[in-house]
Order: sequence, then structure tokens, then C-alpha cells
Amino acid sequence: MSTQKRLFLLDAYALIFRGYYAFIKNPRINSKGMDTSAIMGFMNALMDVIKREKPDHLAVAFDKGGSVFRNELFPTYKANRDETPEAIKIAVPYIQELLKAMQIPIMEKAGFEADDLIGTLAKQAEKEGFQVFMVTPDKDFAQLVSENIFMYKPARMGNDIEIWGIPEVLEKFEIEHPLQVIDFLGMKGDAVDNIPGFPGVGDVTAKKLLKEFGSIENLLANTDKLKGAIKQKIEDNAAQGLLSKKLATILLDCPVTFDAADFELSKPDVEKTDAIFQELEFRQMKAQFDKWFGTGKEYDEISTNGNGDVNSNDKNQIQKKPSSKKSNEDQFDLFGFSDDDSDEVRTNSFYATLETTEHFYQSVQGDLPMKLLMQNLMNQTSVCFDTETTGIDALNAELVGLALSWEKGKAFYVPFPENQEEAQQLMEKFRPFFENETIEKIGQNLKYDLKILANYGIAVKGKLFDTMIAHYLINPDMRHNMDVLSETYLKYSPKSIETLIGKKGKNQKSMRDVNLEDIKEYAAEDADITFQLKEVFSPILDKAETKKLFDEIEIPLIPVLAAMESEGIRLDVDFLKKMSVDMQKDITNFEQKIYETAGEKFNLASPKQLGDILFDKLKIGGAKQKKTKTGQYATGEEVLSYLVNEHQIVKDILEWRQMVKLQSTYIDALPNQVDSKTQRVHTDYMQTVAATGRLSSNNPNLQNIPIRTERGRLIRKAFIARDENYTLVSADYSQIELRIIAALSGEENMIKAFQNNEDIHKSTAAKVFNVPLEEVTKEQRSNAKTVNFGIIYGVSAFGLSNQTNLSRKESAELIDAYYATYPKLKAYMAHQVDFARENGYVQTVLGRRRYLKDINSANAMVRSGAERNAVNAPIQGSAADIIKIAMINIHQKLTSENWQSKMLLQVHDELVFDVHNSELEKIQPMIKYEMENAFKLNVPLDVELGMGRNWLEAH
Repeated sequence: MSTQKRLFLLDAYALIFRGYYAFIKNPRINSKGMDTSAIMGFMNALMDVIKREKPDHLAVAFDKGGSVFRNELFPTYKANRDETPEAIKIAVPYIQELLKAMQIPIMEKAGFEADDLIGTLAKQAEKEGFQVFMVTPDKDFAQLVSENIFMYKPARMGNDIEIWGIPEVLEKFEIEHPLQVIDFLGMKGDAVDNIPGFPGVGDVTAKKLLKEFGSIENLLANTDKLKGAIKQKIEDNAAQGLLSKKLATILLDCPVTFDAADFELSKPDVEKTDAIFQELEFRQMKAQFDKWFGTGKEYDEISTNGNGDVNSNDKNQIQKKPSSKKSNEDQFDLFGFSDDDSDEVRTNSFYATLETTEHFYQSVQGDLPMKLLMQNLMNQTSVCFDTETTGIDALNAELVGLALSWEKGKAFYVPFPENQEEAQQLMEKFRPFFENETIEKIGQNLKYDLKILANYGIAVKGKLFDTMIAHYLINPDMRHNMDVLSETYLKYSPKSIETLIGKKGKNQKSMRDVNLEDIKEYAAEDADITFQLKEVFSPILDKAETKKLFDEIEIPLIPVLAAMESEGIRLDVDFLKKMSVDMQKDITNFEQKIYETAGEKFNLASPKQLGDILFDKLKIGGAKQKKTKTGQYATGEEVLSYLVNEHQIVKDILEWRQMVKLQSTYIDALPNQVDSKTQRVHTDYMQTVAATGRLSSNNPNLQNIPIRTERGRLIRKAFIARDENYTLVSADYSQIELRIIAALSGEENMIKAFQNNEDIHKSTAAKVFNVPLEEVTKEQRSNAKTVNFGIIYGVSAFGLSNQTNLSRKESAELIDAYYATYPKLKAYMAHQVDFARENGYVQTVLGRRRYLKDINSANAMVRSGAERNAVNAPIQGSAADIIKIAMINIHQKLTSENWQSKMLLQVHDELVFDVHNSELEKIQPMIKYEMENAFKLNVPLDVELGMGRNWLEAH
């Protein structure tokens, strides 16, 4: 085996930008409101290289002040680039501090780009016998590739790493030597770096010219062999082409020196890295880092290369103080807790833990202890409780124990017997507490606990406080699980459940298998921590003015969702099995049709093979098709949707994809999600996922069932009424988002149309196309409908032209006419953006806030996304708030008036009910009234009702 040393050189900004944009749709925001996406993305890439490759030597190169050489040659070099996003500006100092703590060299020189530093170091290291790997997604580095210098493209979006040696570079660029990459880049130019290139020369033409002439210089010496427009463009822009080649050439003589000793990978200063990770709230990265580098054993694994060579002799371990913890199991002081017998307090550099924190947790068993516990419990005004169970499926889980806390650092744990009759008897002792209206009950994800207690016939009454939901309203963009909240707000790291039952998998234990002392400590800690979080979050809710939303909508919704989830809905499994057979026939037929059109068989699920067929063989969409970072053609839905009218094969592929997705995601999957006990499907509704306030549905996700296609709609036919005595009723808000934006903007023309019960799309078409209402064509109405809904999401002329048969010019004219028709709408949208810029958030009609930290970003792309959210979030969020109020009010009536009918599903703006046939006539006006009067706007809300044996008929 070769003993050749390996040097990895990381292109810092390329990896930082890549990491930032990888999280752009779901940025990583910590409790301070800081966007940590760029840091997270870069560190993920760095740590993946270290773990995967175990490099001998490593350094990271940064740009500093741009390229003096290139700016002197061409003053507008990189002039087109957007302002660097603030999150990246903030990220760089943190990244550099982390690199220093990891003892990784930072290479930067004023006036030189990272490309040039890496090029210089790579060539120097190669001369010293090193294999060099340039870690970057930037294809420009391909010009440096040699026998011992490689491009190392990090893994991304499910794609594995790519390593480009000479053969890969020659294949990707269709050239004979890597140095021709410079000519390729010079010919085609680079819009990002503002390298001009030759006008009209793209990838295809550049490759063709290189095959014939080999270099830009030889091309210019032989322009007589060219013809037509391309000849003229190249002759007229000869100097520009040569300049572009110089600009694209990576320098190899920068004032940096490769010193193998300085670049040797050594053990990080874990204390320093931990401090930075703690500040950033990177708890998982800190844990992983500590695992890798915090002890000798793990560090040996990371720092040993493939030849068994150890890169560093530094094997000092972080020493922890021995525990002097006393057992508190023998103590029993329900009324005061004995502080004298508590755990000895020890200090920890970062997060406190059970072992380092004074606490007094007791297990309670036996008649007298239970009696004393209940007496004390019933005297409290606010108590946190937490159930420990045998599993996460609340419908089938059994209670293992119950933890209770009402004072910081103090909690009780009551174990429950496995015998269900005995467990029920024990639960009866707690009934007075759970049904007491005057005692506030605190919990984390209370919906789960409510469903568990419902299995034992317990209905929790009184005021509720859910810490998960509280934090969702405080910081909707952060994660809300208890470990994250505890470490962020209490600087306390709770005991991991994996330490009790092991990691997920066949060998994972049940909580019933855990000994009493361990489970007592774990469960009591959960209750204690959750109680403390409530004390932190309660004043923050008041300060953020979201306490009313919390108390009047989100908390009352918990028992509503718990009841809906427990009820579930019946599924016609036989219908789905037959549908699966039919779907497979259709899929096979479409595959054959696609192969015939393509003229060959290929793997339809392979983006690479599909791209080659569509764009190389069939030449669909012209020469300038977008490629991914891996060099293959992009074939995602957004790409193919733009090309759908250019070739029948594109329509067929999109249809095939939809069928395959429907079959795997719903038709074949849904029968496996039928509960064996209830024979019904029970989705989970999550209140804390969508930042807009919309509910999310999971296991199964019923909100993503497509309804715009016949096959998608047919899946709804599988959801059926309970039995022959029941009928499904669907109640759907009609155009609620349009009604909300009309009301919020005060746009009279739109309000009047709704008040007169006009067809809003037809009314809009009549106004923007300036035709009488009765003369509006079907196509005009369709285009108006697209604008009506698209305007909320900031639709552009380009986007509108792709969704309609209109040209881009016609689309722009339609949007202008739309705003002229509804001038207050445009003014409202501008006001929302201004409000967000001034306050940092927008809010719904009920005060739900969407924080928009990027609203003042200097980066146009980032800022425009925040501006769209400034308009969209209050509308979507208000619709979410309104339907939640309707659900609460309807549930209250169904419960207090003892209806046999049940509310089953909430999907977008629709509610679905299992209605007893005897109640059909009476329930429909009640549902319609409650939904239409959930919140009063100056535009009437309208609800359409339908009924049937299945959901499709009802809708």
C-alpha cells in the first residue's frame, strides 16, 4: 500500500456559500436570532473530509480583499456579484476562530484569491511528493489537476463526493489536457465573475472550438476556418478572449509557502471549540466533535491514516471529576425535600448535567407515600407532568411511569405496574389532579400525554402550558425539542434516552426494561426541566405579545388535535390494492412509450441517464441547459415543467414520475399505516413545524395528496365513512387567502366582488381585460385566477408566463393591469415590506409573528425572499389562525352537546367529518356557521359543503 502523504486544501468561501444556500429554504437560526447556516454548512463539509479521508495535512484558504492582479487587468472583474449575505459576513470570524481552535492553518494574503493560494500551495506540495486534494465545488480548479493533484467535490443533496483526476477532467470538459480548462473558461466567460469571454460562445461551442483548435491562441490564428456570425464575433473580440483567459488562469506564484510541519493535522483544543459551539448552539456538532476529539480512543480513529500512521502524538484526554453522588432513594420528604441530602454540586465547563447539578428526585410507591404525594399535589397551582411509556405510538403505548414537578430541582416519579388493571387503579388516584380545573398542567408536547391519559379514561382539564408550542411562537424558525431548549435557555444538558434504552433498532430496549433508579432520574429530570422552561418562556410570550394567541388558539387546539388523531379515519384497503395493480400497468405502459420516443431503454430514475437522453440526444430546450454541481444535467420538476410544451417525452416523464410517487407514497404505503387495533389511519398533526402557523400532517401526510390530477384525486376515494350509518362531510373555505388579502389591503374593488358573491376570478378578468363580465372567456378567467393566487406569492412575469399560455411581455402587461385594477393591493404589499423592514417581523390578524431577519439584507436574492414572506406570511398565517378557531369552536360544540359525529381531518382550508346519518341535516348549518363566523373580516368568509360515502365524493 502506498505511503504517499496527502494534503487537503479547502476553498473556504466556496464551501461557506455552498453551505449557506443549502439551508436557504430552512435556515439554521439559534435562540439569539443569528443565522448560523453558513457556519454549519462549512463545518459539516470540513468534518466530513476529516472523518472520511483521515488526512495527514490540511489547510483552509480564504480570499482577502479580492484579486489585485485581475482588477488591474479588468476593473469590472466580479462587478456583477451581489453583496455578500450578512449571515456569511457574520460566519467568517466564527469559522476562523474554530479553525484556530482546531489548529488548522488559515491561508490568506491581501490581494490574492483563495484559488491562487490553493494553486500555488498545491504545486509546491506536489513537488515535495504529496498527493493534493483541492476541496471545492468550483470547476475552475480543474485546470490544476495533474497526476498528483485532484479536485475533491464534497457530498451534497444525496450525491456522494466526486474526485476528479485527469481522466475525469478530460471527460467532463471534452479536452485533451487539463490546462485547456483555462481556454474553455476564457472562451465561454463566467457571468458570476464577470469574465466576458467571446459573445455567443457557451459550453457546447467552446468544447467544439477546443476540439478543433486546442487553444484560444490557435483559434485566433485560424479564424479563416470559421464561418458566419461566430467568425465575426471571435475576430471582433480577440483581445477580450485573450483577456478572459488571463482572468481565468489560477496563479501559481503567490507569496505563500508550503511547510509540511505547519500543515500537519493535529489535535484540536477541544475546550476552545466547545466554547464556540456552545455560543452558536451547535449541540449535535459539539457532541460529535467531543466524541471524535475529546478522548484518546476516538482521536486515534480520526487521526490514523489508511496506512496506520498516527498524525499526532497529542493524546491528552479531558479529565472529569469522579462522581461523589449520594443515593437519595432512602430519603423521603414530600413536604420540603432535604437539601442536605441532595447531590453534591460540581461544575462543568459548559452545560450542567444531572451529575453536576443539585437535585432531589424521589420515586413514590406504596399507599402512604402516594397519599402524601396526592395531598401535596392537590395544593399546587401549577404542576409539570410527563408520562413515560413503552413507545411513541400513543394509541398503543402503555404507561410505565408518571413524573411530576412544581419546583426547580425537585420532582417525583411514580412507576406504573405492567398489569393494566393495576395500572388503571393507580391512575384513578391521579384523576382528581388531572380533572382539577384550578391546577395548571405544564408539559412538553402535551398532545402526546393527553392521548396516553385518554387510553386510561382520563380527560385533562384546567389551564395547559406546552413549552414546545410556547417556544414555537417565540422563535418559530428554531428547533423545539426539549434537549435543544434546555441547553439553549437553561444551559443544561438532559440525560439522553439512548443511555437508558440504547439506539434505535432491533436491540433497543423498552422503558419497562430500565431499572427504577435510572428511569426515575431520567423522567423526573424531564419534568423538572420542562417546569423550568415554562418559567423562562412565560414572560417572553408576554413580551412578544403572543400570549393571547398561545392561550386562545394554540393551547385550546391541543385537545382538539388529540381527539382527531385518536379518532382516525377508515381506509378502503381493497380499493387501494386494486388501484395499485392498475397504476402499475399504467406505469409500465408509460415506460414503454418513453423508451420508444427516446429510441432506447434507459434508467428513468437516473437523472444522469435522463439528462443525456433529453438534452444530448433529443436536444430539447436548446444548447444552454442547466447542469448540477456534479456536471450532469438538472432534470428536476422545476426544470422539466418549463420544457413541458417542447416535447411529448417531457410530458410523459412528468406523468410517469407522478404515478410512481403516488404509488410509493400513498397507494402502497397507506394500507401499511392502518392501525391493527382500530383498523383506521391516524395521522399526527404538528403545530410547531410551519412558520406560517399552518398545521403539518405526518404518518401519513394527508396534506400532500395531490388534488389537481385525476389519479391524485382518486386516492381520496380510499378514505371512507365509519360504516353504513355514517357519511363523510367536507367543509372547505372558498378562496380564503384572497378574501383575507382583500380585507387586509382594504381593496374596494375586490371587497365589493366578494360582498356581491361574484366569481372573483371572472370579476378580476373583466376588470384587467376591460371586457363586460358576461363576455369573459374561459382562458381569460384562468389567467386571472393564476394572477389572483400568484400575486400573494410574488409571481413574476417570467413565472406567470410559465404557468399560462401568455408570453413574458403579455404576462408583464397582465400584472401591470392587475395592480392598476387593485391599486390598494399593491400599496398594502409595499406597506407590509416597509413594516417588516422597520420592525423585523410581520403578523397575522391574531398577532402571530413571522420574524424576517433578512428583510434588510444587502443581498438581493436573500432580501427578495424575505420580502415575499412579508406579504405572504400574514395571509397564510391568518388563514391558519381562522381555521384553528373554527376547529376549537366546532370541537367544543361536538363535545358539550354530545354529538355522535366526529371531526376527523384538517387539510389546508378543509375540514372532514364522520357524520352520523341522523345528524346530517342538523350538523351542516352548524359547521358552516362556525367556520364562516370564526373571525370577522370586512369580507364575508364562505364555506362550501359536500358529503359522500368517501372523501372524493364529499369534496
